[in-house]
Amino acid sequence: MAISNFVYDVIIIGGGPIGLACAIEAQEKGLSYVVLEKGALVNSLFNYPLYMTFFSTAEKLEIGNVPFSCIAPKPGRQEALEYYRNVHKHFNLHIKMFERVISINKQGSGMFVVHSSKDWYNARNVVIATGFYEIPIYMNVPGENLPQVRHYYKEAHEYAFSKVLVVGANNSSVDAALECWRKGAEVTMVIRRDQINDRVKYWVKPDIENRIAEGSIKAYYYSEVTEIRDGEADIFTPDGTVTLENDFVLALTGYRPDIDFLKKSGINVSEGLECTPQYNPETMETNVQGLYLAGVVCGGLETHKWFIENSRVHAGMIVNDIISKQ
Repeated sequence: MAISNFVYDVIIIGGGPIGLACAIEAQEKGLSYVVLEKGALVNSLFNYPLYMTFFSTAEKLEIGNVPFSCIAPKPGRQEALEYYRNVHKHFNLHIKMFERVISINKQGSGMFVVHSSKDWYNARNVVIATGFYEIPIYMNVPGENLPQVRHYYKEAHEYAFSKVLVVGANNSSVDAALECWRKGAEVTMVIRRDQINDRVKYWVKPDIENRIAEGSIKAYYYSEVTEIRDGEADIFTPDGTVTLENDFVLALTGYRPDIDFLKKSGINVSEGLECTPQYNPETMETNVQGLYLAGVVCGGLETHKWFIENSRVHAGMIVNDIISKQ
């Protein structure tokens, strides 16, 4: 594949809500752009659990001044997919889906060459808005690669009437535990700390705590999975190792951005547990001039810092900075 001579003002990597917001801002300001998305439109949202409910209200998920109408107090996955499809249709955005970006290289001329799974592109600026949902945080224990171990959860039907071990105490693990239990599964939770995470949705947290308190869902606190075998798993608890029979292990221990991709693109990333990429909080430009970050990816491994509602503003900040340099 030969590199086209056309030079985009900006290439946006990631077709999630924040990537779409960047595209809208670029389009409205007259910049030439293209969005490269590795999967379907708003691919991470598409891969969320079927009946997932957002923490944010509908108006806080809006982009491009397009109203998000919702009957329920909080929108769900299906409503969000409908909304962002309508946003794309309304603006007729330039998006290439199912095209994964492999590398970003800045040339001596200051131009960027972006290599995707399908083509090569030139750009004066690049925005990385890739989110964090692609790479699970693995437990790194023997047996984690067995077929009964899942790092993503879609819906409860598959686990009905089974013995299910749910690892984690965040929103995804709590939702999965409750839904599987309500569909007839025998659910046990393995929780590293002494309680359900305080960031669990406030209308769900009492539900899971009450189910645990009454014994409907069993929970091991201060505990970790140490090994998984066909039909059973070892749990290290304060009282010693316990072996539990199970049909499925839902290891919903969180997800992280592709830190290696950021580093290979030239972005400085802090050492230690946070892995925070370097960027200017006023412009969202990284240490690589012309290369910007937008959305959840800005938080590194601290994925709880940025959401759609508080990172929508990144689009305007980035495009205004690009225009100011023209």
